[in-house]
This record gives sequence, C-alpha cells and structure tokens, in this order.
Amino acid sequence: MFNIVVPQLGESVVEARVARWLKKEGDPVNTGDPVVELETEKIDLEVGADHAGVITSIKHHEGDDVKVGEVLAVVDEKGAPAAKAAAETKPAEARPAPEAVKPAPDAASAAAEPPRATPTARRIAREHDVDLAKVQGSGAADRVTKQDVQSAIAPPAPTAERPIAPTREAKIAPTPKEVRTAERREERVRMSKRRQTIARRLVEAQRTAAMLTTFNEVDMTAVMTLRERRKEEFKKEHGVSLGIASFFVKAAIAALRGFPQLNAEIQGDEIVLKHYCDIGIAVGAEGGLVVPVLRDADRMSFAEIELGIRDFAARAASGALTLEDLAGGTFTITNGGVFGSLLSTPILNPPQVGILGLHKIQDRAIPVNGQVVVRPLMYVALTYDHRIVDGREAVQFLVRIKDLVEDPANLLLVS
Repeated sequence: MFNIVVPQLGESVVEARVARWLKKEGDPVNTGDPVVELETEKIDLEVGADHAGVITSIKHHEGDDVKVGEVLAVVDEKGAPAAKAAAETKPAEARPAPEAVKPAPDAASAAAEPPRATPTARRIAREHDVDLAKVQGSGAADRVTKQDVQSAIAPPAPTAERPIAPTREAKIAPTPKEVRTAERREERVRMSKRRQTIARRLVEAQRTAAMLTTFNEVDMTAVMTLRERRKEEFKKEHGVSLGIASFFVKAAIAALRGFPQLNAEIQGDEIVLKHYCDIGIAVGAEGGLVVPVLRDADRMSFAEIELGIRDFAARAASGALTLEDLAGGTFTITNGGVFGSLLSTPILNPPQVGILGLHKIQDRAIPVNGQVVVRPLMYVALTYDHRIVDGREAVQFLVRIKDLVEDPANLLLVS
C-alpha cells in the first residue's frame, strides 16, 4: 500500500482544495498517471501516482480543503500487474474489426483521453452543460481554460417560428412591483482558494505593516518617443514589442540599489537586505491577481524583461503558471493603468516592503520653461512599510524612478 498525499505547494502555501478527481475507487493507475486536481491560492495543479496499483480508498471528496501532507487516496500496489494489464489491453479492446473503418489517430486519442482543462473550466462546463471535448483549448498543450468555456456558452439562436397570439391572461402585464421582485435575485458562491488567500493576505498586510503611500508624476514623452522610433527595429530583432513596463523595471532596479531598504524584508527583529532583484509583476489571471517573478531581473536586458512579462501574461491566461513562477520576489510592480486606473494606492505583497503602482498615461497641460504645453503624464505611487523605510527615502526613491524614466538614456549608465 502507498498513499497519494498533498505535495509541497510552494513557499507559504500550506492548503489546497480538491477540485476534481480524475480517478475513482477501484480504478487502476500507472506510475505518473494524474489522479486528482487541486486548487491552490496561486495555481491549479494535478497530483499523480508515484507507483502503479489500484485505488482502494479516496479520503477527501471534491470541494474538501486539505493541507500539505494529508492523504488524498490509498493505492494497493498488489494491483499493479492488473493495472498494467488493463493499460496494455485497453487499446486492443478498442481496436475495430479489420473490415471496419479505422478512425484517424487524432480522433482516437481524443476519444480515449478526457480533455485537459482547468478545474474552473470544468466547473463552469458542468454548470452550463458544455461538452469539454467540443471546446477548443487555448492554454498550454491545448488546455481548455475558463475563457474557452465562456466563449462556448452562447445564447440560443432566435427561432423563425410564427409567434402565437397571446391569450387574455398573457396580455396582462406584470405590475412594477412584480417586476422588481423577480429581479431581486441573490446568488451564493463559494470563494475560491485564491480569492480566500488574497482576502486574508490583504487584511494581514494592513494589520501587520505600517503602510504609507507617496505619489509623483512622470512625463512619458521621452519614453514614448524612443519606443516610437525604435519599435520596428526592436520587434524585428527580438520578436517582442518594446513596452512601458521594461523601463520601469530597469528604473526600479537602479533605485533599489540606491535605497536598499526597499529591497528588504523584516524577520523578527532583523532586517534582511536582498542584494539581488527578483521583481514581481502583478498580472490579472483567472480567479484573481497573481504575481509571477522575474528572477535576477538586474541581469536582464530590455528584451528579456519584455519576453518574460509577455510569457507571464500568456501563461496566466491559460492557467499554466507554476508555483516556482510565483515564489519569492523582493519588490513588486503593478500596473492598474492597463485597466484605466488614473490613481491608486497599491497594497504591499508581504513580506516585501515596497510596491510600485503604475497608472494610465493621460495628456495634460503643464508649464514647461514658462510655456503651457500638453504632455503625456503618468501618476506613479509607491507604497512602503514605514517600519523600516522612512518617508524621505520613499520620496527620494520615487523621484529617482521619475528622473530615470524621463531621461531613459540614463538607464544605460546604471544597467
């Protein structure tokens, strides 16, 4: 006998939720076969069998919350030969008679294996009676995502039947009170593990850190001019567009070198200063915000940063981010401007002590050398932990970022 247990889920992740069982009691499994899908606060993942055998007992049902190390199922290794035999004979049993028309290999594979889909996609598909086998996946390895299922859910097409004349009763229109009563619906939806964790961590951050936010504004003229001048050449050479984020990543790294308290964390009564820059990039994903990390970002070029951010966004949308992608981080950058935010106060991502918030670029009239001119401006916000970062340092840090972005040529001198 051996147990299938909840694996280590990454830094600070100790709990998961059973999203879906891929096997049931009595089913044979081979080594490496996926057995159950778990939903964690960061990602969804499959747990496989370490040995071949037969599942004799399932200890937790779909929807149960489980902790790292808890037993999910028990497998009897004595059933391993039967499991192997079942796997070997299954294709033979499914093989058609010689005179029958053989299906195409792709179709046979699709019929034999259930479609790969995220737990959220499966839940929505069940709720709306959608056949996942008929949904084209856009995620990694053609995995079906929440967006794919939602796209497949279409309202019924209107029929061309001749309308039936309403009866006398049907002609009686409902009163305004009846209409309002019908519209006063309520729905109770269980929070996902990710949303629960986001809620808990945000409250913890506000309760445990002395958060303060300072603001400034950045003239984006130089960056936008540079991007316009170099965009075709940059994309041709590197295969990715030159965006705004890489300038702020580079500027933040330079500023962190000058103000190392913002690249630190508190452990007990000690301050741990990080002499490397792992920059978290906040990304909107299925089920909530995630923060994948650009590791050793201080060693990355503009192109490597842009490629990394694009990769994070694509894998976040398809549910393909791993726990390793989300672990750690010494400083975070979040861009509410992509959603239209003009100004906000970002909340710290513990145990980090600093987070930079970017916002929408908007043309505004400002005085320059005695003249009123229109410039593309962006408000930037720095939230910091006042326990180890003084207001003067925070303000100077943000001014440093402003200076570097407004004169991006200086980024070459500090890289």
